[in-house]
Amino acid sequence: MCTTRSARSCSSRGTAPRTGASPDEHCRRPRDPRRYRPGKGLPHGAGLGSRRRPPPQASTPAPRGSTRTAPRPARRHLRTYEGAAARGARALDVAASWVHERHDDVEVATDVLDGHPAQILIRQSGRARMIVLGSRHLSRTEEFLSAGSLVVPVSAQARCPVVVVGDAEHVTQEPPYLVVGVDGSESSSAALALAFEEASLRGAAVRALWVWQSPVLFSLKDEPTLVQTQRSLLSETVAGWAEKYPDVALTHEVPVGHPVEELARAAEHALAVVVGRRGKGGYMGMRLGSVVHGLLHRAHCPVITVPVR
Repeated sequence: MCTTRSARSCSSRGTAPRTGASPDEHCRRPRDPRRYRPGKGLPHGAGLGSRRRPPPQASTPAPRGSTRTAPRPARRHLRTYEGAAARGARALDVAASWVHERHDDVEVATDVLDGHPAQILIRQSGRARMIVLGSRHLSRTEEFLSAGSLVVPVSAQARCPVVVVGDAEHVTQEPPYLVVGVDGSESSSAALALAFEEASLRGAAVRALWVWQSPVLFSLKDEPTLVQTQRSLLSETVAGWAEKYPDVALTHEVPVGHPVEELARAAEHALAVVVGRRGKGGYMGMRLGSVVHGLLHRAHCPVITVPVR
């Protein structure tokens, strides 16, 4: 029930009381035309769009001359970055000292670069003669899941030859020799060129292998003839390089079996095994052939992957 004060307030606003009307009717507020009426729906403009938005929050600018510190996550990231850079610099100092102790005539330059390791090495390969990497002998699954894997992406995309050193305690044979895989492709021709060049610099011999892998549908009666054909092709392929490097002793053979197993067996005590990045047997679009993949996991000596120049 409306009180006397409420009725007085209504009359003070100039609202004339109606004759016979109760005091409560004079205190009612005018009906909002946008209010919901049963059966009428919501009027135009009512609903979510008519709700009052919260007032904007104002920020007070920092006074001139004041300094703001970085947020805690940013400071923590900066400390992590500085710590990694310091550890990298110390590791490079140790490596440079190791080289100076054993080869004092070799000039060594070190640098710590920021970015993804594989992409940085690939960019640097355009100005390098050779890239040398160590291998952790990861499986293909581990390489795919490892964010820091270098061997496969760098070997597949570098613009210069890539040497992957697997076993640190690898024992070489005297006199020294290099093994090179040949299959008649343009990639294997690049591998032959590097193998003879490196053998001439190191006073080593070259063993050129063209592995004959029997097809699935194959008659054993034809194998001797086909193997002899492969030997003739191999002799013709390496003849020009033997004339260019007369100081390099050359042997060539055509073993029968799987290319990865035969090349790894022949290079058991070699200085290195040299192969092209992708041979004839790979699928179009592959940057790294299956033989290279297999040797990176199977061979104990350094594996040198050569791109087509």
